[in-house]
Amino acid sequence: MGVSGSGKSTLARALAVALEGVFIEGEEHHSAQSRDKMRRGIALCDRDREPWLNRLAELVDDMQETAVLSCSALRRRYRERLRARVAGLRFVFLDLTLSAAVVRVSGRLDHEFPATLVADQFATLESPVGEDGVLRLCASQDGACSLREVLQWLGAPCSGGRMPDTFELKRS
Repeated sequence: MGVSGSGKSTLARALAVALEGVFIEGEEHHSAQSRDKMRRGIALCDRDREPWLNRLAELVDDMQETAVLSCSALRRRYRERLRARVAGLRFVFLDLTLSAAVVRVSGRLDHEFPATLVADQFATLESPVGEDGVLRLCASQDGACSLREVLQWLGAPCSGGRMPDTFELKRS
């Protein structure tokens, strides 16, 4: 979890591979109306996010295998909504500065989330640091290091029992 540009999707995808699980890209499950709002530079409100969070919780809860979800989960109540549906849910918070997030999001091509909305995400963000079941990582650290930290925190071996030596977070 974290703001746009923090590397959520890239780390979650790598984690799903390491755990031999299923990756769920939260952004793919926004409604057409929410996608349109974001493309037009209009920030989503709680009302926009509620059905999206319900859908994500349903997807994870219905999984018969390990699921790794990439989702902003910016407010505590969003995380609580997900926790209420998914027993034992844990969050990896990829912490990033506003300036770094703007640079990363500005460099994206063909992405529906414009850099003009990054500041709104920071205004919405309620840090999960201190909540149970949350690991905070610096989003600018090496991707392989982040993956190893998450696997260690989860107490889960990497597929094949070997931690990755290299893995690069995409910065776009």
